Amino acid sequence: MEQVMRNFFLFLSKNRSLTKLAKKWGLRFGASKFVAGETIEMAVKKIKELNKSGLEVTIDYLGEFIDNEVEANQMADNAILAIEAIHKHNLNSQLSLKLTSMGMDISPGVVMKNMRRILDAALSNKVFVTIDMEDYSRCQKTIEIFKELRKEYENVGTVIQAYLYRTEKDMDDLNSLHPNLRLVKGAYKESAEVAFPEKKDVDNNFKKIIKTHLLNGNYTAVATHDDKILEYTKQLVKEYNIPKDQFEFQMLYGIRNERQLDLVKEGYKMRVYVPYGTDWYGYFMRRLAERPANVAFVLKGIFK
Repeated sequence: MEQVMRNFFLFLSKNRSLTKLAKKWGLRFGASKFVAGETIEMAVKKIKELNKSGLEVTIDYLGEFIDNEVEANQMADNAILAIEAIHKHNLNSQLSLKLTSMGMDISPGVVMKNMRRILDAALSNKVFVTIDMEDYSRCQKTIEIFKELRKEYENVGTVIQAYLYRTEKDMDDLNSLHPNLRLVKGAYKESAEVAFPEKKDVDNNFKKIIKTHLLNGNYTAVATHDDKILEYTKQLVKEYNIPKDQFEFQMLYGIRNERQLDLVKEGYKMRVYVPYGTDWYGYFMRRLAERPANVAFVLKGIFK
């Protein structure tokens, strides 16, 4: 039943019509649990609260299905506004973004122009930028763009997904760049031809790439809500005397808030992924797909 629900919500996350309709609804039906607000001002307020609790942040202006240059340029403008807000309000925050929102599906020229604009602004404001990984069909293109940008900028990282068969090869390929990587399990629906269908295999691969990246001496963001992965990482860094300034844990805004604070109390760097904006629907559906408890929370809110 859980897998059926997961597939259902992942299917809904890719529906363009519902995405457009959701923009008109605003953050209703529980979405505000996972999204910090519709404007940068609302997001700044939430980030200040998180920072005050000892939590670091990465902020993401949500946007999906960008298919024209005007919209892509507007998305880049909003990313730059977020960078400027981070600097202006002295926030302990980085920036995350998706290349599709910057024009990757439109043309190489559009996405590279927007990314250079963003990274130039980030460099002058001392803000680190992480390129989110999307579905498998865009994985290779995302890695190629990251590698090209990494030659010009040091303030950029990307994401590697443990559920893909290709991941170990990608890690080897990127290692010469000494990249700052966010390691995740993966949140998109992929076929068994490209991704491990069994959770235990995903977990094993996740542990493997965490160990590989840390022992290679690279900065590692372990993005997970899984206690077993958290404990594995803690034991690993203890066993190999890996300094705490070489890694961090990351979790999503609105999920396991108490555990996030516990990690801070234990002395670990804990970063919260904070999304905001009107284009929240696809992100929200993927959060519902991840855990049945999220669905129960939303249904409870609706019937209230």
